[in-house]
Amino acid sequence: MTDLLDVNVWLALVDENHVHHERALYYWQNQADSQIAFCRVTLLGFLRLSTHPKVLSRPLTPSDTWEIYQRYRAEAHVVFVEDSSEIDAGFMACSRQSDFVHRMWTDGYLAAFAQFNTCRIISFDSDFNRFPDLNFLQLDRSFSGTG
Repeated sequence: MTDLLDVNVWLALVDENHVHHERALYYWQNQADSQIAFCRVTLLGFLRLSTHPKVLSRPLTPSDTWEIYQRYRAEAHVVFVEDSSEIDAGFMACSRQSDFVHRMWTDGYLAAFAQFNTCRIISFDSDFNRFPDLNFLQLDRSFSGTG
């Protein structure tokens, strides 16, 4: 199996001062599957948000962000999973749910992407619970570091 990390997990991993860094690191060291994935959407989100002045405790430069991404990709268990137009049907189904709201477009795409590629979504975002049959691990925001 492959874990597809939501952008919020990547951001928490790279910022030691992030409120969820300890929980993200615990996941990485103790709960991660044999492969951890980026896809185009999570890569772009990571690049955009890690350079935003209000997201991390110290915004990264574009060069820093690319260097961090390349370091992760150099690890044998971190992969990049390509997009496929075959995801569109699943994405359409996710976005046509009655409780679907405008802020969920990216989540809907990631849910369809994960289902198509047999990935488990890892996120702090509870909105992924809205997608039926999604293999989803929600990381606890109130994590105390004891496991």
